[in-house]
Amino acid sequence: MTTTDQTRQSGITTPAPGPRRSLLRDRGFRLLLTAATVSRLGTSVGSLALPLTAVLALHASAGQVGLLAMLGTLSFLLIGLPAGAWIDRMRKRPVMIAADLARAALFGSVPAAWLLGVLTIHQLYLVVLLAGTATVFFDVAAQSHLPDLVERDRLTEANAHLATTDAVTQVGGRSAGGFLTALLTAPAAVAVDAVSYLCSAVCLLRIRRPEPLPRPHLAGRSLAGEIRQGLRFVFGHPLLRPLVLAAAAGNLSIQVCQTMLPVVFVQELELPESALGLFFATGGIGVFLGSLSARRLAHRLGAGRVLWLMGLAVAPVGVLVAVVDRGPALWLAALAWLVTTFKVGINNVIMVSFRQSVTPDLLLGRMNATVRVVLTGSLAIGAALAGLLGEFASPRTALWVGAVGLATAWLPILLSPLRTGAER
Repeated sequence: MTTTDQTRQSGITTPAPGPRRSLLRDRGFRLLLTAATVSRLGTSVGSLALPLTAVLALHASAGQVGLLAMLGTLSFLLIGLPAGAWIDRMRKRPVMIAADLARAALFGSVPAAWLLGVLTIHQLYLVVLLAGTATVFFDVAAQSHLPDLVERDRLTEANAHLATTDAVTQVGGRSAGGFLTALLTAPAAVAVDAVSYLCSAVCLLRIRRPEPLPRPHLAGRSLAGEIRQGLRFVFGHPLLRPLVLAAAAGNLSIQVCQTMLPVVFVQELELPESALGLFFATGGIGVFLGSLSARRLAHRLGAGRVLWLMGLAVAPVGVLVAVVDRGPALWLAALAWLVTTFKVGINNVIMVSFRQSVTPDLLLGRMNATVRVVLTGSLAIGAALAGLLGEFASPRTALWVGAVGLATAWLPILLSPLRTGAER
């Protein structure tokens, strides 16, 4: 094995000697970052406006809101694995553009149907299911395309920029979503999401850097064999496996919370939509601060050690998300949400960068697809669990289940070689 191979397998990359200009001065990465910023801003608005459309415009029950959230992530379970193998055979950027255009059309249909007086909960189900299918292809292609634009030893820097942008847009987008819903109605706020995808597609079209051709020797291999290779790589890797398990547990738990919070805020506590927007915006601030801190903490302590130490530190506070109520309890829950999402911001940078660093180019699509199937499948399960608990127990019970899950999701990392910073 060459030195480069050893470096890749360990997840360690050696920066090139001499000063290097900021990635923000690179036109290709800057356009990719702009596309991500615009689309995520719209997505943050839509993630609040869509369930509020179901609750306020269509008077949906807790079970229907849970089903809506589950359908938005179900596509990863249905087609996620073959999508990764297909994307390894294709250029990534055209896939991303096509997915953006499809999502713009789908979300644009919601305010159009509402204006015509024909919007139904079944249309919302269909929109989120089909948009989720487009998101499967977009997300896998985007994470696989980043190493084409950025050297591997700069992936952490690139992902830090993307995670920071994501956090900022969550703050602005969810706050705006709450106010736009209160000002214009929830279906009208969904239109912002549709426009954002059009803007993202335009930015991606302006990237001029040639994209590498798909590896020719993949042709002729069976799709099932390629899928199995991706699965073996992810679940056979001693460091990737605990990362994926911990992330899956975290996703399931946070989805339970996010699915039930609109129900608790609007139906149980009778708080205004703007209060829900500000609460979710607090989470965006937490992700922003965590993404800013991730590189420095990982450099000092080692990525694996940071992940479980932060989990241990956050656990006693994060569980208090479930005490949300009117008065002081609202501020206490907001603080708990801020602390919890601070850890999410750290995870977003460290985990994604590590996965990209240790994966050979030939397996990037399948690795990303396998991981996204597990993580997004966890979101689908979390949404379904939230709906069931909210319907047959209570929304508050579901919120407590999610909060306790968030407090314990880091345990797979503690029980792995990552606990000692072995990846360094």
